[in-house]
Parts: sequence; structure tokens; C-alpha cells
Amino acid sequence: MKIDFAPLDVPLQRRVQTAVVLQWVFSFLGLAPLCIFLFFYLLFTRFWLVSVLYATWWYIDFDTPARGGRRVPFLCGLRLWNHMRDYFPVKLVKTADLDPKHNYILGFHPHGVLVAGAFTNFCTYATGFRKLFPGLTTYLLMLPLWFRAPFFRDYVMCGGLIPSDKDSASYPLRQKRGGNAVVIAVGGAPEALDAHPGTFNVLLANKKGFIKMAMEYGAHLVPVFSFGENEVFDQVENPRGTWLRWIQDHLQRIMGISLPLFHARGIFQYSFGLIPYRRPITTVVGRPIKVEKKQKPTPEELDALHQLYMEELSELFKSQKTQFGVDIM
Repeated sequence: MKIDFAPLDVPLQRRVQTAVVLQWVFSFLGLAPLCIFLFFYLLFTRFWLVSVLYATWWYIDFDTPARGGRRVPFLCGLRLWNHMRDYFPVKLVKTADLDPKHNYILGFHPHGVLVAGAFTNFCTYATGFRKLFPGLTTYLLMLPLWFRAPFFRDYVMCGGLIPSDKDSASYPLRQKRGGNAVVIAVGGAPEALDAHPGTFNVLLANKKGFIKMAMEYGAHLVPVFSFGENEVFDQVENPRGTWLRWIQDHLQRIMGISLPLFHARGIFQYSFGLIPYRRPITTVVGRPIKVEKKQKPTPEELDALHQLYMEELSELFKSQKTQFGVDIM
């Protein structure tokens, strides 16, 4: 295999962008295991008190992720996220106003491998969400598993991430003052296994939990489509019916997380590695679907709203696709 090395005269700004994206990838892939190891390692050193004190703090603070987390605006607004935005680049597009008097559920599609667009747009201030939608605070859902990792849980909460279980996800929607937007990558971990360049696969037909939650709390639904989300990583071919996909599906059911075998580029070469490609991601926020609050919706009402949501998402995709070179019907 021929290795395509990066030129020596790469501008410093681009190197900084690569470094920032590298730390983001490491945060998603390696930081949680490292934090767990560090927590137990310190117990057997002279710094054992650090782990003991943290364990005490963890016990006191245990319910915080389920109560809206602990966003740190200063960290969300750091300039380093601007470098991550410019690396791809990532852009946020608004198609309609969202009244901050209401609460919202933003359905993010497709999941992609590492939801780069969702993180950049809704966990940082780099793409201007606060200016486009003043008065709204976003909460990106993440698997509850990651909030059981010491130290790491505090790190991800700083960006406004909260667990994806129903109790945690519904907490912002229960706030009567409005102004909260829960962001759900609806396809979840299974959809990541279909995140191949050139594809736009969305797992939605049997996903009605977020529809029911919207009706129970009267939260308006907003479809969001992220063009380019599937383009930033290559993935080993894993069509349904192959032994690889069988293993991945079973591991996903057992562990709750998917294990896509993805790859892209490296730090000093462009032929292999785990750093995403520099390919544009444009996240388009659709118009809101008004939802009336109903504590116990009937199956027929759920199906009707679910069908309406799928139609709105389809219309959003069709109305925007030509701008991004998508020629599929």
C-alpha cells in the first residue's frame, strides 16, 4: 500500500486543527477506559486519597447527569472548538425559528460513526447555535454506560451531554419555563454500523420512543439532517448477512454500544489512521412539528405523529440535498 504523506509545509493553523480533532477522537475512544484505569491505579499508590475523595464526590453527585448535567459555558465556548469546526468544516443551517417558550426534541440523522456534527453544533458554541436559536439550551444524549466512568462523566457533562435513559432525557422537557432542546441521534448505535460514505441510511421505521416522549411532555419535534456525517470515516464493508455484521449486531445487543471498524487518515499521512477526513458537514435544522401534550397517547396517535415526522424529515432531505451534491431520488 502506498502511503500518502502530508507535506512538510502544512500551515500551522491546519496542524492545530488536526491536533484538536485528534484530542476529540481520543476523548470518544480512549479517555473513558483511561479514566477507569487511573481511578483504580491511584488506589494502590500514595495518591489513593484522590480516588477516595472522588468516590465520595461521585456518591454525592450521582444524580446530576439525570438532572440536566452540569454544562460549563466557558469550556463550550473555548476557541479550540473553532479549530474543530474549521477542520471539516462544520456548518449549521437554520430553516425556521424555534420559539424559546417551548421545549423541543431534535431528531439528529444520520448517526454517523462518531456524531461529529452533533457534537460540534450542539455541545460547543463554535457554529453559532446560540445566535441562530437564542434562548435555547441543547442537551445531547449519550449512552448511560459512559456516565459510569469516573472522571469521564464530569468531562462529558461539561459539554451538555446527558444520559439517554428516559428519566434523564425527559428531565429538561419537564421544565415548564421552556427553552430546552434535547438532541437525540435517533438511529443510535445500530445506525453507526451503516455509516458508509455515499450512503444516507436512516433507522427510523421502528423508532417511536422519542415520539412518545414528545407527546407525554408536549415537546415540539424538530427533524435535523446532517449532510456529510457519513463521509468523514471509511468503514470495513459489513453488509447484513455477513459474519462480521452478525458479530457486530450481537455485540451491540449485549454491550449496548456498536463497534464499527472504521478508519480514515493519520497525523502525518493521509492513508490510514483514526482521524476523520477533512470533508464538510452541514447540519440542517428543519421546521418544528407542533405536539400537543398527552400523557397516554394511543397507538394510533403515536403512529400518526411518527408518520408525520418521517414525512417532514424526508421533505427536509429532498429540499436540501441538491445543495450538497446528492443526486439520489
